[in-house]
Amino acid sequence: MTRGPVLIDLEGTEAAQPDMAPAVPDVPHGAAMQQVAAIAARRPSRLARWFWSVTIALTGFVVSLAAWDYINTLLARSPILGGIATALVVLLIAVLAIIALRELAAFGRLRKLDRIQHQAQSALLSHDLKEARGVIASLEKLYGNRDDTAWGRAELTARRDEVLDADGLLGLAETTLLAPLDARAQREVEAAARQVATVTAIVPIALADLFTALTANLRMIRRIAEIYGGRAGTLGSWRLTRTVLTHLVATGAVAVGDDLISSVAGGGVLSKVSRRFGEGVINGALTARVGVAAIEVCRPLPFHAARKPSVSGLVSRAMSGLFNRGA
Repeated sequence: MTRGPVLIDLEGTEAAQPDMAPAVPDVPHGAAMQQVAAIAARRPSRLARWFWSVTIALTGFVVSLAAWDYINTLLARSPILGGIATALVVLLIAVLAIIALRELAAFGRLRKLDRIQHQAQSALLSHDLKEARGVIASLEKLYGNRDDTAWGRAELTARRDEVLDADGLLGLAETTLLAPLDARAQREVEAAARQVATVTAIVPIALADLFTALTANLRMIRRIAEIYGGRAGTLGSWRLTRTVLTHLVATGAVAVGDDLISSVAGGGVLSKVSRRFGEGVINGALTARVGVAAIEVCRPLPFHAARKPSVSGLVSRAMSGLFNRGA
């Protein structure tokens, strides 16, 4: 036990200066987009799937039984009112059946795109001209009723007999038939990236950036699928979104790295703007990454003759006029 004050000799040591301490790095990390990816890519456990399946089945059973008892009671009380209720129930069942058929057709269109893409990859690997011509026939069938592909289909039909190798034939299809669709898909990606970046930067409401990122990415992926001929329903859109984001999470592409920051921010621009604006840029860039992955998934041909769109190029066009890169 000591008595009195304790003196410590500081001679020969350098006193700490708070103003000389290095600054704590405060780099935006795109929290909203990473949470969206985690939510969409997370696979429920088997127990959770059983729980929801049994809950939905039980709820449907109880509702249908209650409706049956209600209609029988109403028929006993008033045949006219009971007949109206029966007609409405039959109409509801018919609408639900139509919705189910549309969802099944949407899944079929997505499977068709996937099948054509795998066939094209096989033709490129094996250099099989016959298989490549089969891919061209499938593309012409897929886009046969679309006016926006009329010029590309006519150009492809006029020039395909001149090409005698699989690589060149599929490259011709890319440059003639898919080039306009690629441009439209990239504009959708730019619009979604711009929206996510804007809301993140200027809306201070909690969870607003997360909600905007989720809805904008869902809408972007659905529109990209529609552009390439895979119009997806509600369930199809969610399944496609999970496929895209699961791929991004598995490959680590949704994480923010130095390559993404440098390509988007350009040197020290992030240090010259507020953290909120920097977070907006990063969320917009991650949205562009999701868009590029969606293009690769939905495009019926893999990128071969045409260049895959770059994230930095998409973000530069999306942020033009929104964020001053020269600030």
